[in-house]
Amino acid sequence: MMNNIFRFKKKNKEPPTTIQDASDRLSKRGESVEEKIKKLDVELARYGEQIRKTRPGHSQDSLKNRAMRILKQKRMYEKQCNIFYNQTYNLEQVSFATDGLKDAQQTMSSLKSANKELKGIMKTVNISDIDGMQDQLMDFVEESTEIQESLGRTYNVPDYIDEDELLSEIGGLEEDMKKEIQSNNVPSYLLPVNDLDIEDELHLPTVPTGRQAIQVDADDEIGLRG
Repeated sequence: MMNNIFRFKKKNKEPPTTIQDASDRLSKRGESVEEKIKKLDVELARYGEQIRKTRPGHSQDSLKNRAMRILKQKRMYEKQCNIFYNQTYNLEQVSFATDGLKDAQQTMSSLKSANKELKGIMKTVNISDIDGMQDQLMDFVEESTEIQESLGRTYNVPDYIDEDELLSEIGGLEEDMKKEIQSNNVPSYLLPVNDLDIEDELHLPTVPTGRQAIQVDADDEIGLRG
């Protein structure tokens, strides 16, 4: 009874720190150290300006000693900063390797599942049945083509037309077109084009021929010389 009264409760164990948590903590510490280094750079620049303005002697030596202590402190911070960033780099490498292994594990699991599913499907598939079905479909297509060709046959239409019959048909069509043109039943854009009608419509001069052409060229040459 007394043991139960004075029994201390056990503290809950904290969960282990993850790689990402450790990397974030190191990055923050590195950033904090970098801020301190920047402040030390400002002080070093200020002491450097004072040293240049001070004459050699006790005052200048005192400024140099202070600047030396700040420089040593800066070197210490830089070393710590490099350690933090190296540790962060190592943690990131471990994180990448861990993620890669997890991805590989998931890939293998997916492949095993797909392989099992394919095996089950292949048990229900018979290549002989597929070949037989393809042959039946080809037979159906050929029979359908024969039926369509049979239904598409024409009746009482000669399959052969000789050349004389073709020329006679064309001559009859030409005679019919001439009759339609003479009766003015055809639009103007379907009428045959005459070269003389085009020249009259455009009012183009006729091309001189023979002596008339030679006389025109001589007159033009005399006019140019004048």
